[in-house]
Amino acid sequence: MKKVHILGIILIAVAIGAIFTTLNNTSTYADFTEAAKNPGSEFHVVGKLNKEKEAVYEPKVDANLFTFYMIDNKGVESKVILHKNKPQDFKSSEQIVLIGQMQGQEFHASDILMKCPSKYNDGKPEETASK
Repeated sequence: MKKVHILGIILIAVAIGAIFTTLNNTSTYADFTEAAKNPGSEFHVVGKLNKEKEAVYEPKVDANLFTFYMIDNKGVESKVILHKNKPQDFKSSEQIVLIGQMQGQEFHASDILMKCPSKYNDGKPEETASK
């Protein structure tokens, strides 16, 4: 076998390994119930902040620890532990997308995405006039 052929086979093997690695790391959208059924798997969970319960962020103790409660789109509530600092304008967010996994009864989030009220409609839902 020529050196070029051996190099080509090695390159193909590395590419296949990279493809399998990226397929393993993909996460899907779910709710807290589905995430609890698959501990250790990463999910995106969409929901809203439960403003009736306390959100705890103590930067002097641990700047990368923020806990709060969220209700997913199916109405299931869970305690969320975000392993990052508290995002700006967190309380005014309309919708939250958490990226992480369930560990016991808590959702441990590695990242958070927030949908905030639109600055074009003063944070109020758009009203449509019907005649």
